[in-house]
Amino acid sequence: MTDHKQILADCEEKMELSVMHLDETLGHIRAGKANVHILDEVRVNSYGSMVPINNVAAVTTPDARTIAIKPWDKSMFRPIEKAIIDSNVGIMPESNGEVIRLGIPPLTEERRRDLTKQCNGEGENCKVAIRNARRDGIDKLKKAIKDGLSEDLEKDAEGELQKIHDRMVKRVEELLAAKSKEIMTV
Repeated sequence: MTDHKQILADCEEKMELSVMHLDETLGHIRAGKANVHILDEVRVNSYGSMVPINNVAAVTTPDARTIAIKPWDKSMFRPIEKAIIDSNVGIMPESNGEVIRLGIPPLTEERRRDLTKQCNGEGENCKVAIRNARRDGIDKLKKAIKDGLSEDLEKDAEGELQKIHDRMVKRVEELLAAKSKEIMTV
């Protein structure tokens, strides 16, 4: 006999992972403020292996418009600068021999709108993933009736699944509202 609680737990986990992915994706979108996460995808050649910048340097935000990168090994200045230039970060690094600085340019109104649209698109993808997880859960519950699950339990589980879905969609909306506010704040 299929356990309806396990089906609900699996669906909730899938939905939770979708929301976590959205949160991470939104963190990578540059909002005009310095955020060390925009460098997460940048890899540096360090002694023959490609590693994240934060494995070879201290990455900090001394103010709202600057990211400071202080390599632990002086020989890493050139590879770090090259990795940033070659990446899709879109900011030219400035080096003074001690620290590499990335100046975050202020966003134009048009760019803010584009970033908001991009965030909303990511949010919509997340909602689709949540809906798909709900649909899969409902399908599994309907199949569980054939395996001996009572129809009352199935209906209750479906209602519970809808509540989980609604809660996750609300979290997505909150994440999008917070990011949109961050982007549109001048």
